[in-house]
Amino acid sequence: MSEDNEQNRQRTYTWDDPAPTSAANRDMQGLDFLRGLIDGSIPHHPTSRTLGFTVTDAREGFVEITLEVQEFHANAVGSVHGGVLATLFDTAMGFAVSSTLDAGVGYTTLDLQVRYLRGVQPGHVLRVHGFCEHAGRRTATARGEARDDQGRLVATGSTSCLILS
Repeated sequence: MSEDNEQNRQRTYTWDDPAPTSAANRDMQGLDFLRGLIDGSIPHHPTSRTLGFTVTDAREGFVEITLEVQEFHANAVGSVHGGVLATLFDTAMGFAVSSTLDAGVGYTTLDLQVRYLRGVQPGHVLRVHGFCEHAGRRTATARGEARDDQGRLVATGSTSCLILS
């Protein structure tokens, strides 16, 4: 493609200081923290601003992350990059675990597995659901499903987390 035909693409975004969000995550009961993200009283973390996803639903043991797939999410073949989906799964499943935790109890991902089933093109909406399956004193497990705006399953995930008390 000649330079005359190339379109210059730019993206600009802002984010908040992550320290207050991290403090709220640490100091609040997990479900209350997630509800704060949804209602806007707690700002989303910089990763969500970078990729453009938000928490759109949360109940004990369940979280939904929503992303409108943009051109900048694309991989070399034109569909959403697997790393973007992995980030969405890590967030949704981790927050599903967090939704079961008391204030002052944290978690960190021990492992993450994602199975990609179909590509998703820019212009579609992805919803990633995280489901906490077990939350013990030392470890927790969760699973996830990613669906496109037509309800088709596009990927599945699973994780285990270390509980930090």
